[in-house]
Amino acid sequence: MLEHVISSTILSGIMIFNVINLAALHTWLERKQSAVMQDRIGANRAHIGPFRLLGLFHPLADAIKMFFKEDFVPPSGHRVLHTLAPFLSMVFALITFAAIPFGDVLRIGDMEIGLQPANLNIGVLYILAMLSMVVYGVVLAGYSSNNNYAFLGGLRASAQMISYEVTLGLTIMGLVMIYGTLNLQEMIRWQGRLLFGFLPAWGVFMQPLGFLLFLAAGIAETKRIPYDIPEAESEIIGYFTEYSGMKFGMYFFTDYVETILLACMSTALFFGGWQVPFLRSGGFHWGGTLVLGLPHLLVTLMQIGSFTAKVLAFCWFFMLIRWTLPRFRYDQLMKVGWKMMLPLSLANLLATAVILVMVGN
Repeated sequence: MLEHVISSTILSGIMIFNVINLAALHTWLERKQSAVMQDRIGANRAHIGPFRLLGLFHPLADAIKMFFKEDFVPPSGHRVLHTLAPFLSMVFALITFAAIPFGDVLRIGDMEIGLQPANLNIGVLYILAMLSMVVYGVVLAGYSSNNNYAFLGGLRASAQMISYEVTLGLTIMGLVMIYGTLNLQEMIRWQGRLLFGFLPAWGVFMQPLGFLLFLAAGIAETKRIPYDIPEAESEIIGYFTEYSGMKFGMYFFTDYVETILLACMSTALFFGGWQVPFLRSGGFHWGGTLVLGLPHLLVTLMQIGSFTAKVLAFCWFFMLIRWTLPRFRYDQLMKVGWKMMLPLSLANLLATAVILVMVGN
């Protein structure tokens, strides 16, 4: 029991450390990718060179700037709730990663360590519950500012997040029906099967429509373009307009953390997680026969590398969408969520149930 607690604590620390650093790196990556896509002179030319390290000092400069900026609270606002709100969003977004598996099992002598901070039988429900709690940080930000426009921004953001959480949950339920479990680690192990003897049984092949709906709803949850109406500061006042300094930075940072979480969930649910096609315990197999034997440690490292590569690919893809599509109007955003995506997700769930009954599974 003590060994399990210690290993879970260490894995949680490793996960949070990597997520925070990757989120900080996201600010630099987004500058670079947007500059390359839009042929902007600043970020893709001015910082090229060995001494400026391609602009990698920018995230550090941003952090220093936010730490030393004045922490302003509106005189008529609620000071306690105004301070609590960004912490709620940040903390609930981070602790969601406890249920994300980034590998199978690491064996050290006679000890086996599952590469998942918390092996929860209801991991999917845990993630959805924590994501729903992030809404409180958004609503409280608008309410505690005592600013009518910020309050409306908070209502707008919470309505958007709650609306798309419905589609998000329904698309995941299709996978739960197929995998027969709510445990993310078991879902990933299920995807280690082969269809027709050669095609990985990844969720994207089992639920192609569900994957597209999940991706769209997930991007809406992260409040990024084309669903960035809650934060469209160039056109409309958002829910954190009365925030400054590091409290503003926490909201800004939470968006990147949620983007990484969406990438992790997309990888785990639809792209086999840490699975590498044909790689099993002991090495690569074909038709049930061991073709290339590998030591256990190398197999584990390859699994972790596979999960990391897939997550980074999704992060890059989300930034590609971010700098390609225009944002919706708010009425368009809600129409897409309730009149298009919700019916499609229900139809996908019904079709999945019918197929499972027909094949007798």
